[in-house]
Amino acid sequence: MASSQEQETQGSSTSVDQPQLWDFVTKLDKLAGAGGCWKLKCNLCSETRQGSYSRVRAHLLGIKGTGISICKKATTADKLNMTQLEDAYEKKKTESQAKEVQLPCEAGVGFKKRKGISTPIERAFGVEIRDQLDQEIARMFYTGGLPFNLARNPHYVRAFQFAANNKIDGYVPPGYNKLRTTLLQKEKDNVHKLLEPLRSTWKEKGVTIVSDGWSDPTRKPLINFMGTSGNGPLFLKAVNCFGEVKDRFFIAELMKEVINEIGHENVVQIITDNTANCKADGEIIESQFPHIYWTPCVVHTLNLALKNICSPRNVETNELTYKQCRWIKEVHEEAFAIKNFIMNHNMRLSIFTKFTPLRLLSVADTRFASIIVMLQRLKLIKRGLQDMVISEEWSSYRLDDTEKANAVKEYILNDDWWDKVTYILSFTGPIYEMIRACDTDKPCLHLVYEMWDSMIEKVKIEIYKKEKRPTSQISCFYDVVHHILVARWAKNNTPLHCLAHSLHPRYYSDAWLMEDSTRCAPHRDGEISQERMKCFRRLFPNGDEYGRVDEYAMFSMKSGHFEDLTSISKMATMEPKNWNKLTTSRAQDLVYIHNNLRLLSRTPKDDVKMWDVGGDAFDSMEDVGFLEFADLSLDEPDFENDLIIDN
Repeated sequence: MASSQEQETQGSSTSVDQPQLWDFVTKLDKLAGAGGCWKLKCNLCSETRQGSYSRVRAHLLGIKGTGISICKKATTADKLNMTQLEDAYEKKKTESQAKEVQLPCEAGVGFKKRKGISTPIERAFGVEIRDQLDQEIARMFYTGGLPFNLARNPHYVRAFQFAANNKIDGYVPPGYNKLRTTLLQKEKDNVHKLLEPLRSTWKEKGVTIVSDGWSDPTRKPLINFMGTSGNGPLFLKAVNCFGEVKDRFFIAELMKEVINEIGHENVVQIITDNTANCKADGEIIESQFPHIYWTPCVVHTLNLALKNICSPRNVETNELTYKQCRWIKEVHEEAFAIKNFIMNHNMRLSIFTKFTPLRLLSVADTRFASIIVMLQRLKLIKRGLQDMVISEEWSSYRLDDTEKANAVKEYILNDDWWDKVTYILSFTGPIYEMIRACDTDKPCLHLVYEMWDSMIEKVKIEIYKKEKRPTSQISCFYDVVHHILVARWAKNNTPLHCLAHSLHPRYYSDAWLMEDSTRCAPHRDGEISQERMKCFRRLFPNGDEYGRVDEYAMFSMKSGHFEDLTSISKMATMEPKNWNKLTTSRAQDLVYIHNNLRLLSRTPKDDVKMWDVGGDAFDSMEDVGFLEFADLSLDEPDFENDLIIDN
């Protein structure tokens, strides 16, 4: 019997943790897809059988009618011994179970059970029962470590409402195994059906595959794949890349799998970040699927441009940039020193909270525009910081590090330092605004070309205004910034940007053209026309598809069925899709369900559309300023307006 323990496969429990009757059989093979069923050999009669523990018990103890024969070698003494072992195991199992702890609302219940003690209102509305249910739910949160934000989940509320409205007597909620097996598969099938209307638009409107890499809390590398079109995003899958070399060939193979799942004829472009291996992966995809474009992420590109400006490298090849932008890096380092000096000491942090209701942000470098977000916060709490460093409390507790305390105080009280912060925020403001505009679920490919031109022009205006010089003169600082932005655009720009720009009716409207004398319609711009034709040749390689190019000619000239006066009058204000209407495994399953249900929940414009964001860090508006959400979204003002009212 003892030898059976050595033959159990990995994953079986020890004799202390499992029923004792397992010791009387030998587990040979785990049956695939059969729950707890094994191929077994009885150590007494040597017969081979299949089944779970219930059949083992029936075989050894001689229980009939269970679909398994009785062990013929088990004596009365053996059965008595096995019964005693079974009873001892059940007793130990019962004793080890969590004991019921009385709820606060149950204390003194015995005193309330006398007749006449409850009021008619309490009897009518079941106040005492409701209180007890509330306490049971609260205890579930407290003992399970559940975030309070779960109470905002509409499915949490709906579940209890459904049970209350249907009076399901004796109902027992689903257990551990049911949640992770049958219910999980049912929900995956349901989510797939909910997403079908979105998938059905891909053939007509095309789809963009968006991919990005990140690490989970255990530092395992993951690569996400999402599909997005004009009707909204859809989570496709996440791939665990632990132990894999994430070179161009590995990423390209993953991307090809996703493209083939969607249908390559439906894919317009793939979007990744700007790293060398992702660029090489894009080249592989473009060579195998000529009609699919690789497009580097605009937001990543802008973030890299900000880093080049605000944190220039001190190397020989970057000498001019470092010379002109070094002061920005110094301001950033000084701002970082202020934050760390306050945040890394409990007493200083306590003093800080007395003078400002907002918290200091600790923004990871991997976040977009992290430098700008931190400087924005410091400027927002400038008055509180200045009051803090001239207070008596600050004088009392700065002695543990006098040198740093004096340096921090000097920065905070120095008007020139704050002028530099204001200047940085003013000329990087247009870049930051473009990051915010592009870092959303809304389509923006048709806006990028014009937005980039406008952004560079706005940066120029802010720099020349600060330097108090006419735009006809040369500014060395602006030349450096302009060179960085243009170089990043050259790496980011694709013919697809020019085609999308050409298909936006706004850029043909008189209202837009008259805003600036240098503007011209896309079909009259030489650079845009050249890139647009490259795109047409790739998208429509067959001669029988040239009719679509003729369609663009009518569109740009406002002729044919595009000459309707109503359509022309709406060109400056309507989105392209609306204007055109006027003219004609378990873990993987869980991730799939989790992400797509959250994405679907953001579609309705109701009070709970942001229930899925933020956890306890997104608890309420008390003691929190709008920049507190910078680690969740760059769209702070809109995000603040969408907060759920605490109940």
